[in-house]
Order: sequence, then structure tokens, then C-alpha cells
Amino acid sequence: MDKKSVYHLVIVGYGGMGSYHGQLIEKVPSLQVTGVYDIVDYRMELAGQHGYQTYDTMEAVLSDETVDIVLIATPNDVHKELSIQALRAGKHVICEKPVTINSADLLDIVKVAEETGQVFTVHQNRRWDEDFLIIREMFEKRTVGEVFHVESRVQGANGIPGDWRQLKAYGGGMLLDWGVHLLDQLLLLTDSKIESVHAQLSTVLDTEVDDGFTTSIRFKDGLTAVVEVGTTNYVKLPRWYVKGTEGTAIIQDWDLSGEIVTRNTEVEKVEPKPIQAGRGLTKTMAPPSEESTIRQPIQTIEHPPEEFYINFLSVIEGSAKSAVPNEEVHRVLVLIETIFEAAEKDTVIHKEF
Repeated sequence: MDKKSVYHLVIVGYGGMGSYHGQLIEKVPSLQVTGVYDIVDYRMELAGQHGYQTYDTMEAVLSDETVDIVLIATPNDVHKELSIQALRAGKHVICEKPVTINSADLLDIVKVAEETGQVFTVHQNRRWDEDFLIIREMFEKRTVGEVFHVESRVQGANGIPGDWRQLKAYGGGMLLDWGVHLLDQLLLLTDSKIESVHAQLSTVLDTEVDDGFTTSIRFKDGLTAVVEVGTTNYVKLPRWYVKGTEGTAIIQDWDLSGEIVTRNTEVEKVEPKPIQAGRGLTKTMAPPSEESTIRQPIQTIEHPPEEFYINFLSVIEGSAKSAVPNEEVHRVLVLIETIFEAAEKDTVIHKEF
């Protein structure tokens, strides 16, 4: 495709995420939101107030030759249908996550993208979260030695958002909501294949979908992981907890509070002093001696990767590879299906992928 000075984009689905995309895209000089389509009248009114052209039908969007890109931010159950329609109409497509409710549907979309020569990608925006980038760098630089265990959590006490996300038919539930992000991040931390999966879904709120989940995952290289999402947690556990052969790191929340504690290789190990533990003494569970360890605050990332929308335009122009390859998105969906299966059967699923 010839390079354009400005690419025109239409948002389909102008709810919370759709309108948020509009705000983000305003900061991208070569990308412009020119229109919106939504089946809800008041959202169309809001879009009009923001200065966007509004379309009466999806067909009107797809027949507009000035539209280069369609961004889909609708409920999950119609992502496949709308994506394929847009691709066949000659539009490039950005689709919100989860791209589809099952992995097979994504393959159908990718096949159409390949047939039409259009670019299709999924907005896995939390690949750019700074807390994740810090952890990824920790893995790559072996800041705490060889990482053998990682825990990733997001927790709150506000329940499931009170809309279609509570309904199974629309692809609701926390595994298909926040789980997509955390599992996507996890799979980017290692090149190893998965060996086994165990999981439990939470149904505390008595909705027809999960209000949270906990999964334990073992990789072929020995790395173990716990991923947890909760919507009934009035006291949160740390966002990240990482154990390595030379130290431990913790990030408490998105404010990046936390620390890295590593072994001091410049001194001989100084045995810790026993501490009073309840009615007894323990040296095994005492903190390591100050002389034997180095404590550091969490450091921010100096050179974050190229921003999502800029990368997407570069892919359209043929000058870059996608920052969110569809095969990686597919693997996340396969993992989610495995988690559902493990939870339903209440067993460990041994499956290499």
C-alpha cells in the first residue's frame, strides 16, 4: 500500500473502549478518526458531539471508500463477523480483545485477511504496560538470576462491570476479559512451550460467567506461573512476584512501588540471625542478612517499544512486522480454552503447546 500522510479510521462500537481509542488516536498525527458506527443511539449522539461523522449502518461504513481502517470495539460475540466483513470490503482492521471467544474463529479471520491482503491485528494494549515491560526486562537481563517462578495478579472489589460482560453469550467473564491480558503477557516472558495447566474459576457473585480465576501453569523449561484475577478482593495481593536463582522482585501495583532483593556476590554469605516466630524461633524463615543482600527500587524503562498505532501503520506500509502477531494471539486463546477445560474437569491438563 502506498504511504499516506493521514489514514482515516472508523470506530465500530463507541462504548468505553471505543471512545478511549478515539482519545488515544488524537495523539497520533498520521491517524485520524473520521467516523463512528454504533447501534446505540446515545452513543451516536456522543460521537456526533465529538465531531465525528456517524454512519447509519455497517454497510455504510464499509462502502465509504475514504475509510482505510475499521476499529472494532463491540461486545466479543460479533468480533468475527464484523472483522471478516471489513476485511472483505478492503479495510484494514484493528479488533479489541478478546478477538474471538474461541481459537478456531480467529483462524477464520486470519484466513480472510490473507486472502484479501489486508492487515488484521488485535489491540493487546497491555503489552505496553510499564510494569510488564519491567518484568520482561528482568527476565531478559537476568536481574534476579534465572527466573523459575512468576506470579501475576490483578484484583479489585467492584465485581464484573454491569453490562454484557456478565453474559456468557457475549463472551463475558474475567478469563476472557483481564485473563486475556495477563496470559498474553506471561507467554511473552518465555520461549518455552507449556507443559501443564490447572485452574479454578470463581463464581462468588453467582453470575453466569466467572467473576475471577486462578491458574497454575508449568512450562517445559521448568518455569512455573500463577495467574490470578479477582473482582471480590478488598485487599489486593502484589501485581507481580518474581523468584529467581539470585533474588526476588515484587511490584505492588501500577504505581510501580516495590523492590528487587538480590544476593550480594561481592561478600561471603553471612548467616541470618534466628527470629522469634510465634512461640518458637526460626532461622530458616528469617530474612537474609543485610550484608548478604542488595536492595534496589523498581527502575522505570528508559526506551519503551514503538507505540501500538504507529506500529500498525508501519505494518500497513510494509516497513515493520506486527507487534501483536496473530499466531501469538491464537496461542493465548488456546491457553484460555485449556484453562476452561481444566477448571471444568477439576484436573491438571497435560498439553504441550
